[in-house]
Amino acid sequence: MIGEKYIGLDVHQATISVAVMDSKGKVVMESILETQAATILEFFAGLRGTLWVTFEEGTWAAWLYDLLKPHVAKLVVCNPRKNALLKHGNKSDKIDARKLADLLRLNDLEPVYHGETGVRMLRELARSYLTIVKDLSRVMNRLKALYRSWAIPCAGRDVYYTRHRSEWLGKIPEAGTRRRAEQLYQQLDMLQHLRQQARRELLAESRKHTITAKLRQIPSLGPIRSALAVALIQDPASFPHQTTALDLQRTGAGNPRQRGIPLRPRPTAAPQKAGVHSRPQQRSQP
Repeated sequence: MIGEKYIGLDVHQATISVAVMDSKGKVVMESILETQAATILEFFAGLRGTLWVTFEEGTWAAWLYDLLKPHVAKLVVCNPRKNALLKHGNKSDKIDARKLADLLRLNDLEPVYHGETGVRMLRELARSYLTIVKDLSRVMNRLKALYRSWAIPCAGRDVYYTRHRSEWLGKIPEAGTRRRAEQLYQQLDMLQHLRQQARRELLAESRKHTITAKLRQIPSLGPIRSALAVALIQDPASFPHQTTALDLQRTGAGNPRQRGIPLRPRPTAAPQKAGVHSRPQQRSQP
């Protein structure tokens, strides 16, 4: 059958439930596929017509998006939190696939943006860098919490430096706690080395994108923030609200207000003359 086909995929780790629906809302084919690239491509190669495909955002979404994008006319990765129809009625993989296909046919899905593959390497390096930075902060917090548990003041950053390490370890009277602190220092050294390595790789990859150099011309956007902006934002048009894109563009800066970067200009009241006070207008009586 030639024509438009709307395909809903209910994706799981081992299998994928498929429902194919025509333009009139009639289910013309149903199948269960293994979650393997060769099996999925073989199934889509046997379909004819204009293929519209949808599935929900999840663990497999990025992989499946890159796999199917070149083989279909339109691909929509939908937001499962906005699919109210899937929450009503009976629940099964086959029924969910049918509902997804019908919602796609009615153009009633909330899409989730998936960027182009050109920045995939940069995006993965950015995620790796941010994860290492988060893990490093946790280890540093645990180290200070250990000293505070023994009422040892540890303000500042001297507690982290290698040259002061023996002195700080000597302040811990209990051998077991001291050994725990030594292990935290080992984690700290390893994560600091990994952070420097991840930073170098992130900056090296970001130089391949010309937009990074333009972003660095913006005040308060250094090389790391510019690289993270390109990797995580990719396309500002993918955000429904401009403020959301601007907030993400400052990734890595913590709270932008703490850096003196206002999120948006605050409205100011109109200046009033001295001695003149505005009065509320009274409603006229009929």
